[in-house]
Amino acid sequence: MSTEAIPAKSASTAFWQGARLSIPVVVASGPFAMLFGAIAVDNGFSVFEAFLMSAAVFGGASQMVGIELFGHHVAPWLIVLSIFAVNFRHVLYSAAIGRSLSHWSAPKQAIAYFLLTDPQYAFAESEAQSGRKVSFVWYMGAALTVYFFWNVLTLAGAIAGTFIPDTSALGIDFLLPIYFLGLVMDFRKRPLWLPIVIVSAIASIVAYKTVGSPWHVSLGALAGVALAVILPPSHSGIGTDPEHLP
Repeated sequence: MSTEAIPAKSASTAFWQGARLSIPVVVASGPFAMLFGAIAVDNGFSVFEAFLMSAAVFGGASQMVGIELFGHHVAPWLIVLSIFAVNFRHVLYSAAIGRSLSHWSAPKQAIAYFLLTDPQYAFAESEAQSGRKVSFVWYMGAALTVYFFWNVLTLAGAIAGTFIPDTSALGIDFLLPIYFLGLVMDFRKRPLWLPIVIVSAIASIVAYKTVGSPWHVSLGALAGVALAVILPPSHSGIGTDPEHLP
């Protein structure tokens, strides 16, 4: 059934169900949004420019990388390349969930891909994996909640400026990685989950030590994809679950 055919009450329920899923994401990412706003202003951005960058890019890690490079007067092409390296995993995310969004219109898919984040990908994959059709209203409930608060808190951080505390000193910088680790664990019953996670982690660490940041993110992801291609579930008993095989 298409999103347009959902009754108003059902659409409202689906939207708020998606929104509730994103509350932990908002709590975990909020300090980073505020920190980005403060750092952006500290690097010469106006409050409006900091807010505009957050609204247009909507990528926490890439925004942090970009603002740091802006502050060091790095060549524009290198900034673009670095941000692409950080966000390359979203190309893989888009390819993975594309089949679950194929029943949407092209404009709706374009909006969905713009709002795609790490947790949003995990939400959509979990929904599809459970056998339910991913509805546009539900997806937007989850995505828009994060988008709205990310930008509002960026604005708050930009206004507050240097009054934002050091998130590393408070240990707040661990909230988002811990939350995302929980999302990754949700897929532990999928075929080859453990070998892929281990290979991706090792490749990412090696790349971080040799090539450096931000390339370790994309290289770790590519290593996991390569293993999945080399050892398809139907040809390997490692990490497989008969209930989840095609």
